Amino acid sequence: MRTKWFIACLLLSSSIAVAEPAHKKTSYSKTGKAKAVKVTRTVKPVKMHAAAEDGNLHLGSAVAMIVDQKSGETLFSRNAANQAPIASITKLMTAMVVLDAGLSMDEAITISEADVDSLRNSGSRLRVGTTLTRQETLHLALMSSENRAAAALARTYPGGTAQFVAAMNRKAVELGMRQTHFVDSTGLHSENVSTAEDLVKMVRAGYHYDQIRQMSTSENYDVVNDNGHRIPYKNTNALVKSPAWDIGLSKTGFINEAGRCLVMQAQIASRPVIIVLLDSAGKFTRIADANRIKKWLESSRPILAAHLG
Repeated sequence: MRTKWFIACLLLSSSIAVAEPAHKKTSYSKTGKAKAVKVTRTVKPVKMHAAAEDGNLHLGSAVAMIVDQKSGETLFSRNAANQAPIASITKLMTAMVVLDAGLSMDEAITISEADVDSLRNSGSRLRVGTTLTRQETLHLALMSSENRAAAALARTYPGGTAQFVAAMNRKAVELGMRQTHFVDSTGLHSENVSTAEDLVKMVRAGYHYDQIRQMSTSENYDVVNDNGHRIPYKNTNALVKSPAWDIGLSKTGFINEAGRCLVMQAQIASRPVIIVLLDSAGKFTRIADANRIKKWLESSRPILAAHLG
């Protein structure tokens, strides 16, 4: 009798479901630093690729998102809905607004005192008085993240800088970027904010512009100033010159409030993907994270195929 009673108790205990522990939801502070906030409700974990769930993808960036460009499937997501400063990632929207305006790319633009950064006093090799074409100015803004170039593009827009910024925000609305707001064309202001989810939309849209793809991924670009001196510029993303990478679009960014940022479109394991990395603490963290993502996707290809079914 005691044996039967013991077996019955054992069966009963094994049938009791164990409740999942509540997860912690990460919020993003105004300063761009991640902080954990305990919530009372149970938060369903983001469904990710099996390898990510197993903890095989370790990234140093506070915010990260990887999306299959073709299917739209999210392959990895970390704090992707949290709004944060985006620094010079802003210039990708700047480029789209310039190109949408249909202005002459051969028109001369002269750098003025109004284009000088008085907020952070960032340096520039474009001296006041330097004259470039709009094409050259846009190339420097995208490839080398030249702040005076980006400021000049906004200033010479019909209606001036104010109308340019308004056009940036209209474009964001058109693209469904609901958590994005711009206050300048350079990204120097920390009030230029977005989310990884929104930036995926911006990269997807930017990829449709031939000039953005070409300019943002060129390794080097030289301009000649008014004195006839050649000024060489390099891409701010070292990965564009790596033979191991096939990058179709690239933009970097940095201000203290945003940390190191990087968005890219790339072909990895014969699959087009969009990568967003925000608030990378170290100088080389975003590059290391991008390489980790590449290795992860390449090694996980059979699992990815099974996951897509």
